[in-house]
Amino acid sequence: QVQLVETGGGLVQAGGSLKLSCATSGRTFSAYAMGWFRQAPGKEREFVAAINWSGGRTDYADSVKGRFAISRDNAKQTVSLQMNSLKPEDTAVYFCAAVHDYSGNVHYLLNEYDYWGQGTQVTVSS
Repeated sequence: QVQLVETGGGLVQAGGSLKLSCATSGRTFSAYAMGWFRQAPGKEREFVAAINWSGGRTDYADSVKGRFAISRDNAKQTVSLQMNSLKPEDTAVYFCAAVHDYSGNVHYLLNEYDYWGQGTQVTVSS
């Protein structure tokens, strides 16, 4: 089992920044690829960013490329999402997720992930 706890959400004005963190516990963190997803009211949960087990490969949804950055610290067992130039349309509950994968791949689909956090609310005001 892997437990995930997201922190860092809040209310920010458009153009501002937030950094989300996801603390993990349980099995060997470095054996897991990680991802961030988000879900806005009335919408389906969608992919935001992903990182492989080593941190050497990342990928992003087109809507956040150039504004968001995912990173991980395997020693501290955390994954982070730095969000810059925030827009009102970034408002959502943000979830981190983990999938056991030592291959070096990143993952984009919800059903590929084994473990999920409870989510943290991000609200961007215009």
